[in-house]
Amino acid sequence: MTTTTAEKSGSYRLGDREVHRLGYGAMQLAGPHVMGPPADRDAAIAVLRRAVELGVDHIDTSDYYGPTVVNELIREALHPYPDDLVIVTKVGARRDADGGWPEALAPDDLRRAVQENIDHLGVEALDVVNLRMPGFAEPVQRSLAEPFEALAAMQQEGLVRHLGVSNVTPQMFAEAQSIAPVVCVQNHYNLVHRADDPMIDALAREGIAYTPFFPLGGFSPLQSAALETVARRLETTPMQVALTWLLARSPNLLLIPGTSSVAHLEENLQAAARVLGPEELAELDRIGGTGQPDPAG
Repeated sequence: MTTTTAEKSGSYRLGDREVHRLGYGAMQLAGPHVMGPPADRDAAIAVLRRAVELGVDHIDTSDYYGPTVVNELIREALHPYPDDLVIVTKVGARRDADGGWPEALAPDDLRRAVQENIDHLGVEALDVVNLRMPGFAEPVQRSLAEPFEALAAMQQEGLVRHLGVSNVTPQMFAEAQSIAPVVCVQNHYNLVHRADDPMIDALAREGIAYTPFFPLGGFSPLQSAALETVARRLETTPMQVALTWLLARSPNLLLIPGTSSVAHLEENLQAAARVLGPEELAELDRIGGTGQPDPAG
């Protein structure tokens, strides 16, 4: 039996399923500024189908991408869905006429969002729903009890199978975990933005997945230049090196690189087969300047 590209990244538990650690983030399939349809609808459909062909078995999306555009593309491309495909969506915001992302955390907002995700994806229940808390890339410490309790109630009703949280502090994660089981955390994390190192190690000890976003976001020009130097030496791209470093960082990291190009999709998934040696890992850690991961992780 042939091993697919995504399978080479290994697997980790996400709720009640084992998924390959390299998934796909669908946000870039919408138009500019994540609004409206893609310039090339056929190309967007092709990316989704090629991802599944290459073994991707978890896709990250949201009905507020477009809005509704990306979920409708996923349905057109992949429905009826493969039995092993896990679709992870998120709620907690909406889109306004100016393309903003105002919060939508009231129980009625969340119920509407869950139902709209169900309708546009064409499913009876959502596999995993992340509660996305406000803040641009960085979490803002606040209680998430009311919105998370609303999602937990919908889980009891059978509308949602598993719950996650996004853009949260460790204290916010603990509050959510005290209300209902959390199967994943989705936060800003990459080679140079490593504030969540302790959280990643703690989650790994509990068997909880962590999904980083912005794999190349927040790099200074000097850090970008250093990463490009490593990539040239390894005869690959900075994105592949950044993704390979994340795969090596901890076994509970699930990656969701996004693209609207089949060629870039295939290039990103090649990170699954790449191995960084101890010297390369140490050099990449120095780019971030934050020291080594917790060995207990």
